[in-house]
Amino acid sequence: MRGARRARHHRSARPVRWAASAAALALAATGCGGGGDDSGGSGSGTSGVLSSSWGDPQNPLEPANTNEVQGGKVLDMVFRGLKRYDPKTGKAKDMLAASIDTTDSQNFTVKIRSGWKFSNGEAVTAQSFVDAWNYGASLKNNQKNAYFFGYIDGYDKTHPEDGGKQSADTLSGLKVTGTDTFTVKLNQKFSTFPDTLGYAAYSPLPKAFFDDHAAWLKKPVGNGPYLVDSYTKGSKMSLRKWDGYAGTDKAQNSGVDLKVYTDNNTAYTDLMAGNLDLVDDVPAAQLKNVKNDLGDRYLNTPAGIIQTLAFPFYDKKWNASGLEKVRQGLSMAIDRATITKTIFDGTRTPATDWTSPVLGAEGGYKKGLCGDACQYKPAEAKKLIQEGGGLPGGQVKLSYNADTGSHKQWIDAVCNSINNALGNDKACVGNPVGTFADYRNQIQQKKLSGPFRAGWQMDYPLIQNFLQPLYYTNASSNDGKWSDKDFDKLVDEANAETDTAKAVDLFQQAEEVVRDNMAAIPLWYQNGSAGYSSRLSNVALNPFSVPVYNEIKVG
Repeated sequence: MRGARRARHHRSARPVRWAASAAALALAATGCGGGGDDSGGSGSGTSGVLSSSWGDPQNPLEPANTNEVQGGKVLDMVFRGLKRYDPKTGKAKDMLAASIDTTDSQNFTVKIRSGWKFSNGEAVTAQSFVDAWNYGASLKNNQKNAYFFGYIDGYDKTHPEDGGKQSADTLSGLKVTGTDTFTVKLNQKFSTFPDTLGYAAYSPLPKAFFDDHAAWLKKPVGNGPYLVDSYTKGSKMSLRKWDGYAGTDKAQNSGVDLKVYTDNNTAYTDLMAGNLDLVDDVPAAQLKNVKNDLGDRYLNTPAGIIQTLAFPFYDKKWNASGLEKVRQGLSMAIDRATITKTIFDGTRTPATDWTSPVLGAEGGYKKGLCGDACQYKPAEAKKLIQEGGGLPGGQVKLSYNADTGSHKQWIDAVCNSINNALGNDKACVGNPVGTFADYRNQIQQKKLSGPFRAGWQMDYPLIQNFLQPLYYTNASSNDGKWSDKDFDKLVDEANAETDTAKAVDLFQQAEEVVRDNMAAIPLWYQNGSAGYSSRLSNVALNPFSVPVYNEIKVG
């Protein structure tokens, strides 16, 4: 959640991408007042511009370098790829892809639909995809989502591991064979490869991206239903309907003003005052009031999101022998049922595994896999922590970003639960970090010395996406740097399996390794929540908890 998003991948752990969208969940900030102005931008045929809460993305909006929710929201409005994930079901459906064919699940021929353009008038061609993917995969470009290209032939040359020297700038597995066709050769069989191609990292890029990169970063140019009109960091990004958009999912409004907030309570106050149209993260403090405040203009829908507590395994205090008992004990000291009821008023569900119920059994969710370790058992918790040698340093400091997501309330509640279980009111304390960006920087620089708030918003609805990016050795969002050979081996076997049911079973075995080591503490599954003004209609959240902006009507 969308807590984090990626780093670099490792060895042969190629991400199985089976079906969905947007990125890792890094709960970020949201936007600053101001209802919609009716200046229709380029969208003169619709009824107005809506304003929505938002948070500044961590990085510039390059598709292969954006791996958190706030930036992902913009990419999903400005770009369209070969596939798009259905906003209701999450299933991968053809968008720019006319066909993606294979006879062996390893070599694919891609044909794109003709007639698509970028908003600057450039044609979208096969070269637009191949150039973008090569750029994303190249180590010298330092893209956070580079590992998404890790199962295309030649990735080891463009993105060598462990300090190796880059020996190629392009992926040998990509070949442009015509204006609208290209081929992809993978380094293993991967039958569901096409379903991964709706993720934003696989977006095409115009020549303007490469010709004047600095200018493009200031005002990104894409091929989606919206274009970027202006962006002032810390204040607002204005997007406007692009009348030249070729897709069937055209914007039903004139545009969206994404307004930056560092406190979602302020965003909610602005919504109630008529200064904001849409809040997509209802603060915990308002959950008891929101139904009365908004009625049917309040949305509370299941989403592929899990909140966890991660551990700094790079700190030997937390990676010593026997510490798995301490980690399990801490998990059993958390009264999830009471916290989700009293603080989140039914918008969270206690977690019983490390994935999400929205996957369903077919996608890999296995209710209760965590077992007793996710049950509130204070006496046993205290015993396990003692058996494991006690809390490292005698105290647990739970780090979190203080600017969004009502994190202080639940962090304090988790600490109170742990303190009550251990009979020590100083055993656990919260450690707030001012902003989400600062928090992510501290995580990436390995500066945290105790457990920290993490979370995940799925990229696509399959168990692999909840496990590999977070727990595989050196994987993209393995922020705590946990490593286990048995887990890695099972993930590798699952990725090589072309039978989906067999792959899911192997991933569930890998999840059991996560459980036995308590690589992270699963807390609760999260619903998507939103509230909106009477100016809006046809408002919905997709399975990734992101508003389906292009379908919203104004007026």
